[in-house]
Amino acid sequence: MKKTLIFLFVLIFAQLSAAGAHLKKGDIRNNLEQMFTYHVEYKELTPLVVKRSFKSYLEQFDAQRIYLLQSEANKYFELTSTDIERIIDNYSMDRFSDYEILNTKIGSAIGRARLYRQEIIKELAAASVTPALSTDSFAYPESSEQIKNKIRNQMIRFLQSEKKSDGPAYWTVERRGKILALFDKRVRRFEDSYLAQESKGEHYFTMHVLKAMAKSLDAHTAFFTPEEAFEMRASLEKHFEGVGVLLKESVDGVEITDLVKGGPAARSEKIKPGDLLVEIDGHQVSAASYEEILDRLKGSDKKEVSLGLKRCQPDGKEDIIQVELKREKILMQEERVKWTAEPFGDGIIGKLVLPSFYESSSAASCETDIREALKDLKKQGNLLGLVLDLRENLGGFLTQAVKVTGLFITSGVVVISKYAKSEIQYLRSLDPRVYYNGPLVVLSSKLSASAAEIVAQALQDYGVAVVVGDERTYGKGTIQYQTVTDKSAASFFKVTVGRYYTVSGRSTQIAGVKADIVVPTAFAPYNIGERYLEYPLHNDQVASAYIDPMTDVDQHGRGWLQKNYLPYLQQKESIWHQMIPTLRVNNARRLEQDPNYKAFLNQDGSKKNYGVEDLPMEKAVEIVKDMHMMKAS
Repeated sequence: MKKTLIFLFVLIFAQLSAAGAHLKKGDIRNNLEQMFTYHVEYKELTPLVVKRSFKSYLEQFDAQRIYLLQSEANKYFELTSTDIERIIDNYSMDRFSDYEILNTKIGSAIGRARLYRQEIIKELAAASVTPALSTDSFAYPESSEQIKNKIRNQMIRFLQSEKKSDGPAYWTVERRGKILALFDKRVRRFEDSYLAQESKGEHYFTMHVLKAMAKSLDAHTAFFTPEEAFEMRASLEKHFEGVGVLLKESVDGVEITDLVKGGPAARSEKIKPGDLLVEIDGHQVSAASYEEILDRLKGSDKKEVSLGLKRCQPDGKEDIIQVELKREKILMQEERVKWTAEPFGDGIIGKLVLPSFYESSSAASCETDIREALKDLKKQGNLLGLVLDLRENLGGFLTQAVKVTGLFITSGVVVISKYAKSEIQYLRSLDPRVYYNGPLVVLSSKLSASAAEIVAQALQDYGVAVVVGDERTYGKGTIQYQTVTDKSAASFFKVTVGRYYTVSGRSTQIAGVKADIVVPTAFAPYNIGERYLEYPLHNDQVASAYIDPMTDVDQHGRGWLQKNYLPYLQQKESIWHQMIPTLRVNNARRLEQDPNYKAFLNQDGSKKNYGVEDLPMEKAVEIVKDMHMMKAS
């Protein structure tokens, strides 16, 4: 998706923390024991986790099954009880010989693949046309020929993705050779982390083992590099420090692909997508590796940087542009709340898009942004209905989910959390003010996850909103503790510490939030969700909390809540729920009579808008209008 581009470290010119700069084997057990301390289920290295860890190690290296033969991989899928007992004993002594042996075998597989790639590069570069893809399968190859076939297919796909013209002046042997060399360079960069020697080798080995072991605990526990932590931190806080250029390594060099809106590069009005980066602070970088260029871009502590850019004009002439920029904190405005309105009757219907649940000590939160949006919408006209769009919202801060829900209810429990020893905690909305209480549709999809599901199901539980969209949402009902937002952390990880439930006691884990009215989105045909991940936790339930038991509150806090909170508890509404059968009939009729929506549901990729820019939003607005008119009648 477009928004993920902004978080890719290799594309963002920014300064990173030096935390976690060099890992040693002793860090494996230290980090994993921390995760065991927090984890909701696993408290020690078990035989099951060991088995999973080798599978994860293989998959994070050879996800496409393009390096290892089936016979080479089988040993690690068929560990004996003696093997597992030895591995656990070695772990207690910070020894990881079985993983090291596997890493050596991976190194041999890389050497074999590199020889095959050189053969195939010569073959494909010399071909006058790009060969067709041959029959392939996702299984591990049984022979060297099958490995070659998989590599050839991979390189043909890359050629196809980079082929911008069929003209003979463009599609030359030299050009094809450059494209294939770029492919080889990118793949080698990945492979080098398994081949590094001495201290770098220990660092990468430790990182690979930690990633595999963390992933083996459950679907959402993970270990991160500093670069990955930076991406996540920027995503959660909606800001980062840099100059706001997005880069990619292309056939012609390091290319500017986009500018972050409002950043120093965009404000300079001197840089354009397509410009090639050729100079940094007066030093030529044309011959530098991509890693060296990124290191130079990160720079020192100084705030200023000078870039030299090459721009190709339509007439073939090349211009060199010099740009002086300052690094600064950049707010990612494109990834914050957006709102629009459309006229209806004597007022308006508001459409509010919430891309994630973000929060930062130095920038606005999504809750404050939504309050500002509601305030602005009410200024525009009589707000007769509202659509809260969470279709591509993958979650974020749990506290923000509670605060956003609180905008639409008085007071009450929003989230029930259950931890490792069945400890129950309640997250409450304490503000009795309601910022909007009219017809409300939560527009969801299979990509609505985590905090987005909390808000959707909590509003559904209280009966203040109707959930519209795909049959169900993603199905992530677990809570993670993370060190990612701590820039000074010794290492970066997230670990699943519990499950959450909304006020009804229901969990969204695996099941997701079921739509009251099904309006299929673009994600409907795809297998998306927690149920399709490896090692998801199971679904369960707890007691409902419409009447807050306050069992997690001390005596002093209980007195305050009894006076200032309990009198304002949100009552379960029934008005919208009673309308659902009629709303479903009206919606089904509109879908059946809409040729644009039929085309959308049977899309073949040839049409983009189907007559309307956003059909699911259009249908959600129609449902809001129905709710308003039925209430008024």
